[in-house]
Amino acid sequence: MKLTAKGRATRQRIIEGAAAHLRSDEAAGVTLDDIRAITGTSKGQIFHYFPDGKEELFLAVAQFEADRVLDDQQPHLSALTSWAAWQRWRDSVVARYRAQGRSCPLGVLMGELGSTPGAQEVISTLLHQWESELHRGIVEMQGAGLVRQEADPSRLSAALIAGIQGGVQVLRSTGSVGYLEAVLDTLLDHLRISGLAGPKNHS
Repeated sequence: MKLTAKGRATRQRIIEGAAAHLRSDEAAGVTLDDIRAITGTSKGQIFHYFPDGKEELFLAVAQFEADRVLDDQQPHLSALTSWAAWQRWRDSVVARYRAQGRSCPLGVLMGELGSTPGAQEVISTLLHQWESELHRGIVEMQGAGLVRQEADPSRLSAALIAGIQGGVQVLRSTGSVGYLEAVLDTLLDHLRISGLAGPKNHS
């Protein structure tokens, strides 16, 4: 569908409004009428931009939230070439989720949008891209002699992803970012133990 600038803006407003509602405590059982009221759009506009209705809209929201997960970690995620860089990435992740609290895109993807047709593919692509960035960072560290060659970048990057997912789910349940901080600090300490560069804050 070719859209005018105004049409693209309206479609994006619907997506962002739906996303914001799905991150709220009132997300359960949301309907298109709810989205229409939240975004100030008519039913005709909803179906103009999303002809297949709720499932098409929710899939667009899933892609929007997946993009946010990675965008929110930049530029640090693509520059994991020193211990200081890894610490900056860790701090940016914690700061972002502390600011978002229970309202976070990763939680929405894994929760409210997880059963939307096509959303699992969006989630899988997100996790693959995320893991690839972390994997590349660990390989860079190995190339610089900062991590032992026998360390497994695939397992370490997978553990970081799983740890963040777990920390975010606990955050959504309790409102506490402490669990996310604990798992990130523990995994990064493990990565440093695999290194050859000495003290924790070495860069």
